[in-house]
Amino acid sequence: MNKLLLNYVCELQKKQISKNTLEAYVRDISRFCDFIKNRDEDIKNIEVVSVMAYVQYLQKEGRAVSSIVRNIVSLRSFYKYLMIKGIVNENPVLYYDMPKVKHNIPKILTIEEVDRLLSSPDINKNKGVRDKAMLETMYATGMKVMELLNLTIYDINLKLCYVKCKNSRNQERIIPVGSVAVKYLKKYLDVRTRLNVYKLDLLFLNLRGVKMSRQGFWKIVKYYAKKANIDKNINAFTLRHSFAVHLLQNGADIRSVQELLGHKDLSATEIYESILKKNKIAEVYKKAHPRA
Repeated sequence: MNKLLLNYVCELQKKQISKNTLEAYVRDISRFCDFIKNRDEDIKNIEVVSVMAYVQYLQKEGRAVSSIVRNIVSLRSFYKYLMIKGIVNENPVLYYDMPKVKHNIPKILTIEEVDRLLSSPDINKNKGVRDKAMLETMYATGMKVMELLNLTIYDINLKLCYVKCKNSRNQERIIPVGSVAVKYLKKYLDVRTRLNVYKLDLLFLNLRGVKMSRQGFWKIVKYYAKKANIDKNINAFTLRHSFAVHLLQNGADIRSVQELLGHKDLSATEIYESILKKNKIAEVYKKAHPRA
């Protein structure tokens, strides 16, 4: 690994950024270093035209716009570090215009569809009890998939009705849990001992008694969506998105929703307001137009 990059990685590790983010930075900057080396240029003396050439190279490789934007962000951060260390005099990426990313509006379920989905597991079986508890907890809290799968038995307080979860930056937040989710978490804890053959602290386990993967949870969501006859292109985050929109729909203020979701930037939460407005317009049209 390039010595400059190695030193930069050590600096990032001090900031305790997530493993996935760190790996993405290393990947992006390593790729750029190889590109610059093949052009017989010095990483410490490049200009914005080299960045432009690199972006064109990524485009020819068929990289998505979001991937290109992430590469530019990685390089900006890297060159900012080099400037602080006095290795370069200016950041050649600083004034490079970011390509615009088209944001896809996330799919959400109606409250009736959520009811059908959450009623699908067979709670006469251990697997069904676990699946029911997972889906109810996901919808009750709006947690991300990995936040849900990383929960331990010490993160839930069913007496006071809350859960503690940590995001990818290891920041903790406390989320209230509704009575229905609490009810099925209690039922799950009664059968969890039969699944927990390795005596792990993790709350949710797969049928082999180990940590469930993101793909494993996605399969569960997909299975029950099909069982509930939900004809929408949903994913493992659909319950999180639905949680946010349903809160706003029922009068929650956007700042509270932002805090519950763990969004650092309010703009990430505002997308749910746009979904809500779009749904309201469609509802008004269906009720008011004679041929709707």
